[in-house]
Amino acid sequence: MKYNFLGGTGLLVSEICFGTMTFGGTGYWENIGKLQQDGVNELMKVVVDSGINFIDTANVYSFGESERLLGQSIKDLGINRHELVIATKVRGVMGKGVNDLGLSRYHIFQSVDESLQRLQMDHIDVLYVHGVDLKTPIEETMRALNDIVLTGKVRYIAVCNWPAWMVMKALGIADKHNWNKFVGMQYFYSLAGRDIEREVLPLAEAENLAMMPWSPLAGGFLGGRYTRNNDKVEGSRRTSFDFPPINKEKTYDIIDVITEVGKQYNASPAAIALAWVRLQKGVTSTIIGAKTVDQLNDNIKSTEIVLSVDDLKKIDEVSALPKEYPGWMVERQAQNREPVQS
Repeated sequence: MKYNFLGGTGLLVSEICFGTMTFGGTGYWENIGKLQQDGVNELMKVVVDSGINFIDTANVYSFGESERLLGQSIKDLGINRHELVIATKVRGVMGKGVNDLGLSRYHIFQSVDESLQRLQMDHIDVLYVHGVDLKTPIEETMRALNDIVLTGKVRYIAVCNWPAWMVMKALGIADKHNWNKFVGMQYFYSLAGRDIEREVLPLAEAENLAMMPWSPLAGGFLGGRYTRNNDKVEGSRRTSFDFPPINKEKTYDIIDVITEVGKQYNASPAAIALAWVRLQKGVTSTIIGAKTVDQLNDNIKSTEIVLSVDDLKKIDEVSALPKEYPGWMVERQAQNREPVQS
């Protein structure tokens, strides 16, 4: 297992991050997975034995059950908590109260305390803001995040799903006040959804922020079971929870290519799709999820695949984003700023 620095920090995280969205299965989350303690323990043993040290959860996953099952698994297996980097999130609805959601100072502090109780831990390594809260000023959110770090309950802060301009504004506010800044970003990124290449990835590179792609298999659509002739897969989460949104016709073309490429490496389309994400510039740790040990092992083995230049070119071409303004103008005008030989 390879380890990368988390943005501009000195913290090393595995190039694969294990996501726990399949833990619990409460409410609509059962469409994604409903693993209980025995199944969770089985997967967590494989995770740790493989060298993965980065674990991702969220308070909203099964409304706290994912955190609870994860924390108990670490206890059950006798895993040294300090050998793991645990990430969780704050933003979503966690109760019926009017303040049981959002990124207010109130909700951030309340949520961290509740997450720590469920995880049976005294600190969170990485706390993500799990989306936008348009009603809370960014300055309030950033001050609360800074202050929660100063309590010792959180080590680092990061961001999910914000527009690039909003992340940059938050970084500017934190810099102005000398507050703790975001060190990483967690965004949807896959062959079926390369949107972050327009603004978000360039921002991450410019500001030295770690990038942790979520849903690198596009909600299982790139897993190998979906084809033009088989668009209804029994047992797949997309059958009942068709998310994240993708262009399915274009994705079928992508599946054709990665299936063919996979034959050269004796690898599944899923492994090729994961290898492609891992090899993209700026990616720090790719988040994978699993319901079974076999699925987990296949995902982990993707780290052994190094795609050739020709294969990367084939995959890039079939999955490329259409040109958009101002990107195409920036690209055009950049041409006359290349070094000139006299």
